[in-house]
Amino acid sequence: MKKIRLDIIGLSSSHSQVGHYALVLGESNGNRRLPIIIGGPEAQAIALELENIKTTRPMTHDLIYNIAQHFNLHLQEVIINDLNEGIFYAKLIFEANGEIHEIDSRPSDAVAIGVRFKVPIYTYEDVLAEAGIVIEEESESAYSDEEGGLSLAEIEKSDPMEEEPVSKTAIREKTRDLEKIKQLTKQLEDALAAEDYEKAAKLRDAIKQLKESE
Repeated sequence: MKKIRLDIIGLSSSHSQVGHYALVLGESNGNRRLPIIIGGPEAQAIALELENIKTTRPMTHDLIYNIAQHFNLHLQEVIINDLNEGIFYAKLIFEANGEIHEIDSRPSDAVAIGVRFKVPIYTYEDVLAEAGIVIEEESESAYSDEEGGLSLAEIEKSDPMEEEPVSKTAIREKTRDLEKIKQLTKQLEDALAAEDYEKAAKLRDAIKQLKESE
């Protein structure tokens, strides 16, 4: 499975969960962002290393790094390898004595450890396709006129494979869904502009759910 390199874009405070933060990872050679909600201690551990701030005594992730160094355990990479029921999973890929070992981890801990080893962070296409947010310089409208509405004829033509005639009720429901998607898409653009990635992730999921129900 092809791996996709990620860069750390930044950390932003959570607007809905006190003490939590959005860790924003970005596709190295693309325009997708992967926001992951993490706890305060893990966010602090990542920020301290990124800003090259040294504490008087080693924190947990520093201790893990020191132990690995002492026993010649070499971290090769961090992989955010799965997303299941809204929960991200990650692996730490270690090399020791010529053998590769995969250690299960929360993404927050994996990234906090990874930045100390200065190793690359990866994910897979299926994870990024499901949870990623596309950052576009100019969003293209998916609607046919200035008001953003589709005519009934266009709605009917949009599903040529449908065997049964489209009822007026179905047309109205599709129109409402399209309007809702339009509103949510605008809110998503505003959230991205404000770098509120937690809100953007929720809006992305709502848009996806509406599209899948069509």
